[in-house]
Amino acid sequence: MTRWETLRRSLVGIVVLSLWIAGCGGSDQEARESPALEKVFVFGRAADSVGLDPAHEEDGESFKVAELIFDTLVEYQPETTEVQPGLAQEWSSSEDGLVWRFRLRSGVQFHDGTPVDANAVVFSFARQFRADHPYHNVGGPWLYWTSLGLNEIIEDVVAVDPLTVEIRLKHPYAPLLNMLAIPSFAIVSPAALERWGEDFKTHPVGSGPFRFVEWRRDDRIVLERNEQFWGGRPPLDRIVFRVIPDPATRLLEIQQGNIHLMEFPDPENLEEIRNDPNLRLVQRPGMNIGYIAMNMERAPLDDVRIRYAINHAINKEQIVQALYQGLAVPAKNPIPPTLWGYNDAIEDFSYDPERARALIREVFPDGFPRTLSFYVLSNPRPYFLNPHNIGLAVQSDLERVGIPTRIETYDWGTYLEKVKMGEHDLAMLGWIADYADPDNFFWFLLAAPNATKPASNIAFYRNEEVTRLLREAQREADQERRAELYRRVQELVREDAPWVCVAHAQTVAVVRKEVQNFTLHPTSWRHLWRADLQVAKE
Repeated sequence: MTRWETLRRSLVGIVVLSLWIAGCGGSDQEARESPALEKVFVFGRAADSVGLDPAHEEDGESFKVAELIFDTLVEYQPETTEVQPGLAQEWSSSEDGLVWRFRLRSGVQFHDGTPVDANAVVFSFARQFRADHPYHNVGGPWLYWTSLGLNEIIEDVVAVDPLTVEIRLKHPYAPLLNMLAIPSFAIVSPAALERWGEDFKTHPVGSGPFRFVEWRRDDRIVLERNEQFWGGRPPLDRIVFRVIPDPATRLLEIQQGNIHLMEFPDPENLEEIRNDPNLRLVQRPGMNIGYIAMNMERAPLDDVRIRYAINHAINKEQIVQALYQGLAVPAKNPIPPTLWGYNDAIEDFSYDPERARALIREVFPDGFPRTLSFYVLSNPRPYFLNPHNIGLAVQSDLERVGIPTRIETYDWGTYLEKVKMGEHDLAMLGWIADYADPDNFFWFLLAAPNATKPASNIAFYRNEEVTRLLREAQREADQERRAELYRRVQELVREDAPWVCVAHAQTVAVVRKEVQNFTLHPTSWRHLWRADLQVAKE
């Protein structure tokens, strides 16, 4: 292809996308007023969001859109998990760590024109924990608030003056500042929630760099630039999140210039992507875990010997080598090796089919008693890039040692609902860190209080010593002491084996060459607002 043809394709692609969005994303009047060369950035992803009121959601597909619509008090720096000012331009804590004071930026408005002030911050938090709040029972469960046990941690949130908020704690909580960067604790427009009620999750109003325009389920979500964003004018006019479940189709779409960024390339296509002059493969170490949870409420998975047998039966090294194509490392702990507190002294389960068979015979001399339901993700995730093939490989390994399984798949939202209610025997799932603290993995995924349905601890693992150590670590200010506690937790989890820890995958994205200023953050899509689109230069 000549340079002129490349330039022409880029121009045509931008014009076509502008006309497509103008024609289907708003009114005829909006289309007529839309500039001919509007910068429309199209993000091709594997699944749709579940909802867009972030306080009610827990999945990455919901958060990656919500992070552009809403602001939090603090946020992560563009390429690290170091906290920087968000809506709060400064903060301080009392000497005993029980009172945190946040000073808000002045003059910030929500997308509906109402002010972002201390009362709005109190509203956004109070609806999650005050039973008498008029919106406490609107919109569904408060998933993060409940799973993090914040009712036992936060005493109150108070407006000191129009631009000052205090968060008062019942006891010190080491992860607080990082926790406040999670989308679940974003600041929402009280006026919009009053207007939309239960429908706020499909009509979100925040103060972030982009405002909500349209959502067509399982098709696209359209956002447009917030011209008054306090962080500066975003370079892009619009961002479109398109749902394209098939990775081959996503690849074709980005090769043809119809989308600008795609997630979860099939590892088998990596060489093709690297050799395409119009594409760029962006990689960085991921802060995640892909695991298979064993539902300990269901026999025979309540027997540790069977859980050991399943761990010995699965050939993780081969799965990672063949199905991740160098984009992951085998996992032996629930937290990644890049995170402080990682216990490298843990001895992983060896791949040992004979040992697996011996353990099964010890429990069931006449053979495994039933077929296990094995929930396999229908769409790729950062921790399982090719879940279908990984599921088949695991099923084959288990069959080889005499454990029959029945694979079940569901759409993303239904899948999450079912595993949280414990309808599975085995289930593939994973976690992407919200903040760089072991607490974010261990408390949410393995603490006993979160084994209550709807559960985030989908192994329904209840070890009270683990939970005690996790609570102690939350209250400890010294990081080295906290690291010691988390290393002990990993020893106990290894003994109990509620999971098969499968892999820690790299974070990967494919972008068109005309995409500028794009950075791949280890945990967040917040800074996608800084990206730009440029026509290729001669």
